[in-house]
Amino acid sequence: MKSFPISLLDGYRNFMSGRYADARDRYRQLAENGQNPTTLVIACCDSRAAPELIFDAGPGELFVIRNVANMVPPYEPDGHFHSTSAALEFAVQALKVKNIVVMGHGRCGGIRAALDPDAEPLSPGDFIGRWMSLVRPAAEQIGSNDVMTPAERQTALERVSIRNSISNLRTFPEIKVLEDEGHLQLHGAWFDISTGELWVMDSGTLDFIRPEI
Repeated sequence: MKSFPISLLDGYRNFMSGRYADARDRYRQLAENGQNPTTLVIACCDSRAAPELIFDAGPGELFVIRNVANMVPPYEPDGHFHSTSAALEFAVQALKVKNIVVMGHGRCGGIRAALDPDAEPLSPGDFIGRWMSLVRPAAEQIGSNDVMTPAERQTALERVSIRNSISNLRTFPEIKVLEDEGHLQLHGAWFDISTGELWVMDSGTLDFIRPEI
């Protein structure tokens, strides 16, 4: 049998003697009473942008969905497999979260691939290519802008993609109703890996601004 990664076992050992030991009672309460997070974060699966670390969240505080480029597909009850939509359904209908945050980040590999018209599929299934087609119209428009530098185009699409995902959230009937009734709020955020800066989307202007902390 192949050995389990030693680095993970070392990390688990540190977890048990550190964070778990410090929050032992909290974990027991969560085990007995279940989870009750008030915020859902839709984030990228990039290893450099973990919401729990960025927001310094304790156990049970955040419900997190992670996928390539932190995207939300439109509502499609077509009988196919929809991981992100299933997690959304659980967070909104069962957990009754009060906030949904779509959090993108700088230097996103999925966004970079969407901007590269010559990108080759990583496998015959081209799952990433199909997934990133969710932002293809915006990618084509931004990618054709010769005035912007490649880095500027990437940042622009990373932020436009967040707005696109928020628009797609509103295609889910339950989410639209809850937002209209004031029971649910939708937010956008963008995290700069290189500087640690968090930019939050203004719900009125849709611009990304740095909040005072």
